[in-house]
Amino acid sequence: MKLIPDRLRRRSEPGPDGTMSLVDHLTELRFRLLVSIAAICVGAIVGWTLFDRVIDLLTDPYCDYLRTVPRGVRATRDCALFYSGALEPLLIKLKLVAFLGLFFALPVVLYQLWAFIVPGLTKRERRMAIPFVLCSVILFVLGALVAYWTLPKALNFLLGFAGQQFAPLLTADRFLSFVMLVALSFGLAFEFPIVLVFLLLAGAVSTRQLRDWRRGATLFIAVFAAIITPSSDPYTMLAMTIPMVLFYEGAIIVGRLLKR
Repeated sequence: MKLIPDRLRRRSEPGPDGTMSLVDHLTELRFRLLVSIAAICVGAIVGWTLFDRVIDLLTDPYCDYLRTVPRGVRATRDCALFYSGALEPLLIKLKLVAFLGLFFALPVVLYQLWAFIVPGLTKRERRMAIPFVLCSVILFVLGALVAYWTLPKALNFLLGFAGQQFAPLLTADRFLSFVMLVALSFGLAFEFPIVLVFLLLAGAVSTRQLRDWRRGATLFIAVFAAIITPSSDPYTMLAMTIPMVLFYEGAIIVGRLLKR
């Protein structure tokens, strides 16, 4: 049984001059989307089998925080998360599994994105496909790890901001959505150097322009981190701002090596 029909497998190749018509682009886009969706579905199956372990991993920072709360103030004796509807457990699991599916399928999705824009690149730039995918995946995973590292401090700041007279009673949907948004925001933010290097390769910017924009870029990064982080606590914002500034400087160095 074929997952993708033959008529959808046929992809249009660039013409002799390297160009493609609008219909060819749409056909190529359809194929790349189907491959990406199939990869996400496979990743979701893997995520389904790892659901319990991932839940334990994500709730560990919350459990650690509750251990610092006096017993008389705790709303519950353990660190269980709550739900308020009959369908909510199913929706929570589907949401997390879908997120894990995208996470595990990220290399395939990024490769399909690169393959879609390849016809508009030069032969030298096409050779950057594998390094692009590898660096993008590594940076996204690194961003997710940094997000998880900042999570305990963010929870201590947010949940303890009003004082120990108040006890947290978090629902599973809101807590897991918060954690996934933090991980996603860091993962996307850590793709910043990939975007800069791509712009350098495309000739849209130069290393001299990046050097001239350094102060403005630092301010923009700080504002961006304050907006994109769901928690908006100082620990999380600094954990995002400092690496992005370093990435900006690293992109300038890479641009010099590439003589852009």
